[in-house]
Amino acid sequence: MSKQSVDTAGDSFFPEDDYQVPDESNYMKFVDGDNHFRVLSNAVVGYEYWNLKDEVVRSKEQFSPAPSDIKPNKDGSAGKVQHFWAFVVWNYEGKGKIQILEVKQKGVMKYMQSLIKNPAWGSPKGYDLVINRTGSGLATEYTYVANPHKELDEAIATAFASSKINLDALFTGGDPFEG
Repeated sequence: MSKQSVDTAGDSFFPEDDYQVPDESNYMKFVDGDNHFRVLSNAVVGYEYWNLKDEVVRSKEQFSPAPSDIKPNKDGSAGKVQHFWAFVVWNYEGKGKIQILEVKQKGVMKYMQSLIKNPAWGSPKGYDLVINRTGSGLATEYTYVANPHKELDEAIATAFASSKINLDALFTGGDPFEG
């Protein structure tokens, strides 16, 4: 067998210099770095936990008493019910797409609520938000920026209008993207 010499000078492994692995999820998750999005819908709020079957259980009302089938954490400690907000967003990352963002982070909630209550800002449907995430686990930190008010791009508005997302399906175990 002979050895073959490979010349890699000037070669690009990917067809495009800015190639990114596609994210096919319909749900936006905060990733390390900037998370740039526009809120498109009103929020639904509720409570959720993961059960022993590894399924998420959601309710619009607080669970009382606490469910007996809460899955314990990986370290063996007791799992817990979490309060969440869910709303439809335009995620500007990559090529941009409509997704559902579920927020459980109290700091993010407090920041967004302070903007909503401030008459100069109001509803987050009128401006873009950038939430920067750094760290992991208990050392995760978030910083926040609200970009100046601007009209929603017509293409985004059209995509949202045709999306027919039903956020209430989160509470019945259905798929919100099935309309």
